[in-house]
Amino acid sequence: MTTQHPVRSELADGREILFFSLPGNTAQPVPDVRPLAPRPASTQSEVRRDRQTGDWVAIAALRQDRTYKPPADQCPLCPSSAGDRSEVPAQDYDVVVFENRFPSLSHAGESAEDLDPAALSAPGVGRCEVICFSSNHTASFAELEPAHARLVVDVWRARTGALLALPGVEQVFCFENRGEEIGVTLSHPHGQIYGYPYLTPRTTSMLRQAQEFYDNEGRNLFADILSHEIVDGRRILVSNEHFTAFVPFAARWPVEVHIYPNRHVHNLTELTEDELDGLSSIYLDVLGRFDRLYPTPLPYISALHQYRPDGAQAQGYFHIELMSVRRSETKLKYLAGSESAMDAFVTDVTPEQIADRLKAL
Repeated sequence: MTTQHPVRSELADGREILFFSLPGNTAQPVPDVRPLAPRPASTQSEVRRDRQTGDWVAIAALRQDRTYKPPADQCPLCPSSAGDRSEVPAQDYDVVVFENRFPSLSHAGESAEDLDPAALSAPGVGRCEVICFSSNHTASFAELEPAHARLVVDVWRARTGALLALPGVEQVFCFENRGEEIGVTLSHPHGQIYGYPYLTPRTTSMLRQAQEFYDNEGRNLFADILSHEIVDGRRILVSNEHFTAFVPFAARWPVEVHIYPNRHVHNLTELTEDELDGLSSIYLDVLGRFDRLYPTPLPYISALHQYRPDGAQAQGYFHIELMSVRRSETKLKYLAGSESAMDAFVTDVTPEQIADRLKAL
């Protein structure tokens, strides 16, 4: 696969950049000639434990200076043929991945140490990458050709394997924020890939539920959820041989869709080539329905839940959760008192109603 042999280059401050190409294309990076200060020799962020919950919080003050809603002709994710105007020094590209210039976590690798679970604070070791889905500034993931979407999935898979192998990384999270309503500050089609030094709170909660279910029932919780959704049928949006997309029974968001593989795998690296094709196809299908739901494209978050295949994460089941804060054509759902303060969600539409609307599209 092309994803196994990306063209590697280096940005002006020493950060790594990787170019992934469609068959028949060859990336041709040029020197990055921007006058950037060298990358700091150690992480500039910190993780601190919230003693009320036990959760880790990343403190990354350097992110206050990150690029904020630049005009299109100053987009840092568009290609720069002269290597002097953006983060991507090349005339063109298909998919590109580079280390974030303003990372929440950084410097995972050979010299990194595992996070001490008993510590109250530690350096913010990890990895934060940006993945650009296309060089087309006005495109969206839903508009990618099938082969191009499959390339993005392959890149997610390749980077998942690479980051899971890094010392200092406990969990790999690929995600996309789309739309200003979500808080996006760069409109170019892109996502991010985080290598956390710890298990995130939602992952910890889901794994706890999954382990309790396995101990009591002897079955995988996520496989059981999928089985119940298939038998019920009311919330199934679309399915193929390898994947099923559905609105979950207890959806928390006005629009929420989960995509599950039809067999238990822990992360993208365990999927076969045919399964990767099935994932790309169903993912484009769901995103297309999102864009047709209202007159304007739906803002969304796409979250790829991935796990290591052993130890405390063994009961984890790879899946994608997509969610949107838009509750009608003109209204947004704000996470106010109940949701933000207590993490107790209240939904304004039934999962069955939104499933019916998406199925009709």
